[in-house]
Amino acid sequence: MTDLLHLYGTEEPPAEPPVRRVGALSFEWTGTGLRHVRLGGTELIRSVAFLARDRDWGTLTPEPGGVEETWTEGVLCLTTVLVFRTGGASLTVALSVQASETGITLEATGNAAGAFETNRAGFTVLHPITGQAGAPVSVTHSDGSEQHSVFPDLIAPWQPFMDIAAITHHAGDMACTCRFAGDVFEMEDQRQWGDASFKTYNRPLARPWPYVIAAGEPLRQSVELSWRRAAPVPAPTEPALPSGPRFPDTALVVTSDEARRLAAGPDVLDAVAPQRLLCHLDATLGDVDGQCAAFATLQAAFPASTYDLELIGAFDGDPEAELAAHARAAANAGFSPASVMVCPSVDRQSTPPGSDWPDCPPLETIHAAARAAFDAPVMGGGMASLFTELNRKPPPSGMLDFVTHALCPIVHDADDVSVMETLEAVPHITRSARALIGEAEYRIGPCTIAMRQNPYGSRTIPNPGGSRVCMTDNDPRHRGAFGAAYALGLATALAPAGPSVWTPAAVFGPRGLFARDGTLLQVAEVIRALAACAGRPVTEAAIRDGRARMTLGDTVFEANLTPETKEGLPPFGWRSLF
Repeated sequence: MTDLLHLYGTEEPPAEPPVRRVGALSFEWTGTGLRHVRLGGTELIRSVAFLARDRDWGTLTPEPGGVEETWTEGVLCLTTVLVFRTGGASLTVALSVQASETGITLEATGNAAGAFETNRAGFTVLHPITGQAGAPVSVTHSDGSEQHSVFPDLIAPWQPFMDIAAITHHAGDMACTCRFAGDVFEMEDQRQWGDASFKTYNRPLARPWPYVIAAGEPLRQSVELSWRRAAPVPAPTEPALPSGPRFPDTALVVTSDEARRLAAGPDVLDAVAPQRLLCHLDATLGDVDGQCAAFATLQAAFPASTYDLELIGAFDGDPEAELAAHARAAANAGFSPASVMVCPSVDRQSTPPGSDWPDCPPLETIHAAARAAFDAPVMGGGMASLFTELNRKPPPSGMLDFVTHALCPIVHDADDVSVMETLEAVPHITRSARALIGEAEYRIGPCTIAMRQNPYGSRTIPNPGGSRVCMTDNDPRHRGAFGAAYALGLATALAPAGPSVWTPAAVFGPRGLFARDGTLLQVAEVIRALAACAGRPVTEAAIRDGRARMTLGDTVFEANLTPETKEGLPPFGWRSLF
């Protein structure tokens, strides 16, 4: 096995963007923009780049041109040409960067060949979240008026700032200003998707999308970054999460087809020994009787596990009648779940700002009918998709025994650094979720690198070449050391919130436990070690400087979240100490 295959599950090498320096200023040049803009070691901006997305919100990978680099009187100038293609059309963008110790200007000029259909094409600026959530920010609007406010503390479900001509935030002893031109910009709280950033982007979501950039239609945008010395702004104190957390039960997700396969050889579960199995039943696919029968067969073959039902309901008629029918199907099959989580199928898809909510009975009606129909002692709700959807359509307070949502780190970016950086956002998600659900039990998952279902488009993105692709259902890093380190990092980020259950993998398939040859994946070894710690007190859980460390009872777990050897751990290595 090659080093790349061992580390990343693919022979495709990771991107290693070169670092550019202009005096005390440094940044990484990604080919579409800048990342980790720092001044004297202080991060001012997480990223600024020109991006284009297709009609499913998939990020289009441009054909990069050569990069021309020149210096003029202490100013670094980078120029390149990007060609984005989708649906037989293309968008050619000339991108230039001028950087000095006092500021950076990025300019983009584009023209389409054919009708270029896109949900977004333009500059995106990412502001860091560490030290910013709850901190002061000033926004200048297009009419010249100024708004003095703060970045959201708890995650904002909708855009916290609109009509942005300029925005100023503080980083250390610097005040950093971003000025925008060429379109209307607004901000969204990317933490709810798992990103470690607040994002300012062009073209308001209230406008129709997808939209078409017509052939010959000019596109011109610019972003100007500047900074000045300013009095440091104290970082807000984050409220503590529940005290005395214990490590959660570990669950694995199975579909009815996978349940039939697993029932024929349930001993494969001994490889991980999970406490629970999350049985995914999608009523919109039909044959609910057959799906319930498959789970009943597995339950009979492997009675040692606790079975939880994740029920996706159609709810295109009377919810009481539909749920009563599903409960009869489970009872007739002999399937007895310990808990039932009900989610309307339409809520698996996002309802973005400015969109009409799809037809759906009130959640209060659905959950009352579910509790009346099922015999399960524990009833839950929430979202089978991401925290974003939970945040925008919270569950009815006081009606549920538990609330759940999934996680996925490749919604907006899929490079290695961005995936690991999503761990910074996890404590923000869990704290915001706790504020939504109150005293209800908190469950999280599935939470895998690859996306189970795309809430923002009609499909997950195919990945036949095993690349690093946003919103794909098959990410090769799950099969490498990277996937194992990410899972341990995720467990470390989740543990302080005290969830009762986490679901870090499926049993089979691209998000499962086994390689194609049947051997156990590295991520499965981590999951097995963590599953053995269910119920133990969490006395330490922290991620610092690319290293995760968590103490569960008398066992210490450590993971290296970087591609460099760190403190005795190889790249993406992990260990447990007793």
